Amino acid sequence: MAEQSSAFLALAELAQSSRNAARGLPAQIDAREQWSGVGFTLLGSHFVASMDEVAEMLEVPSFTHLPGVQSWVRGVANVRGRLLPLFDLAAFCGGRLVGGRKRRRVLVLETESLYTGLIVDQVFGMQHFPVDEYQSETGDLVEAIRPYVQGSYFAQGQQWNVFKLSELARDQRFTNAAKD
Repeated sequence: MAEQSSAFLALAELAQSSRNAARGLPAQIDAREQWSGVGFTLLGSHFVASMDEVAEMLEVPSFTHLPGVQSWVRGVANVRGRLLPLFDLAAFCGGRLVGGRKRRRVLVLETESLYTGLIVDQVFGMQHFPVDEYQSETGDLVEAIRPYVQGSYFAQGQQWNVFKLSELARDQRFTNAAKD
């Protein structure tokens, strides 16, 4: 019996010394709610599109040109067995893509009725912004882009305009890509 009690005392002392040496939990900091999107550049401005609106990001795939379409329609690509129409978003907005071809990426927009790829100048991947830092103001933008932009965030010394791909998908000029 004395042997059991000394073993118990040894375990109790070990537990107490562990508690004394243990560090406390990190201080609880109020976590700020974050808004996340995919960052990209277009016509010299930085944009971010909601993660809910971007199905995927791709390098610009090989594509086939199509006759009888608007000049901003680049063509159609086979992406994993699906035909993906590719649109030059800068050309649609009256400008030109800048920078090297290797930096250009495709943002895939997929809704119930639309599956399309938007070619942009560069993609920066996921960007996170505190929700409470949203501003209704936007930066100095090309007029043709303004209908698709709703507010902005400021981070990393840069203004990130919120590009609403859903607004673009509702625009009849965009969804009717046939040449006039």
